[in-house]
Amino acid sequence: MYVSIITAFPEFFNNFLSTSIVGRAVKNNLIRVEIINLRDFGRGNYKQIDDYAFGSGGMVLSAPVLQDALDEAVNRAGNKKSFVVYPSPQGELLTQEVIESLYNQEHVIILCGHYEGVDERFIEENVNLELTVGDCVLTGGEIPAMTIIDAMSRLVPGVVGRGEAVKDDSFYNGMLDHPHYTRPETWRGREVPKVLLSGNEAKINSWRREQAVDRTLERRPDLIVKASIRDYITDGIYFAAGFIDVNNKQDGAAISALSSLCSYYKLGRPFIVVPDRIMRRDISELCALNTRETPRVLGSLERVLEWINSRVNSRDKTRENASECLVINILPRAESGAVNILEAKRICLEHKGSVLFFIADASYEERVLNNNNLIKAALTSENDSAKENLPLALRASAALDRFLGKR
Repeated sequence: MYVSIITAFPEFFNNFLSTSIVGRAVKNNLIRVEIINLRDFGRGNYKQIDDYAFGSGGMVLSAPVLQDALDEAVNRAGNKKSFVVYPSPQGELLTQEVIESLYNQEHVIILCGHYEGVDERFIEENVNLELTVGDCVLTGGEIPAMTIIDAMSRLVPGVVGRGEAVKDDSFYNGMLDHPHYTRPETWRGREVPKVLLSGNEAKINSWRREQAVDRTLERRPDLIVKASIRDYITDGIYFAAGFIDVNNKQDGAAISALSSLCSYYKLGRPFIVVPDRIMRRDISELCALNTRETPRVLGSLERVLEWINSRVNSRDKTRENASECLVINILPRAESGAVNILEAKRICLEHKGSVLFFIADASYEERVLNNNNLIKAALTSENDSAKENLPLALRASAALDRFLGKR
């Protein structure tokens, strides 16, 4: 991680770069931060770096001075490609996704503005990204620069003591973090949750996942739209596809694609649901020819659910009444009773049990069983029946990405 900071007030960063986690990272050469004093490039005897705004207003940082400082930062970086960031109230909101993108840059230059701002021509010429830390106006870009560096440094291996601590951070997986507790066990009548004192690592991890879900749903439900729910489904995630007619070439390719999708998202072998016995035999032969891992071919969605529920119960024999598997039936477009993907993700997280994603060809969708644990989810809100359906494998790819894809 290599960052250059262009600032008229370098003293801002003295304690920041020598204290606590960031200070240790700098000392141990895990991160490299250079300070470039803008005043070194000022004009005249007084090293002037700004001038009055045209058309009235306050002082604006001068484009020629900024350019000289930027050229110096780029020259110091040698062959590394530089990415210029300007903290500004008019910029894009700083998020964990932005931080991760900046972390992947070879060299980040942060330009700290002051006064009324920066000559717009310099921004148009050089700045790759304007960022804001929130809907507020600060006196300069130094505090946002510290925020950016601090957040980036947590991603550098070795900076944070426990690597897994970063993965537990809020926003890292698209969700908020779980609550934390320490001694004493009782404080002002409030007790530490008993599960954290049990020593049972599996139960503790399960509790933490549930708490992260509950906290996100309560405080920041907007985050669910871009979060992967993969690690927060308690009893496993499964996938099934329904076929009525069999076309050797077309369906063979579709089944192969579905198997690859399930492998990519670590869902295990897919279920292929074929009601007709003869067709089921043909599909089984297709599966054997077109896939590395043969899918499970069953005659009905009920049989699939029986298989899943029996496996959940056998895996955790201490549970007398395991939650029934939730079925998310993915539809190509909105129809009566269907919910959008965001609502379906929320339902999955609240379910506290296994989830089956079910997708079928057009002829099968009318035959989906009527089940209280079945949710219809539409890929799009458009209900124009004249529009062409996406091929089943593409529809499955889009759906799994929205539910399980990383941010």
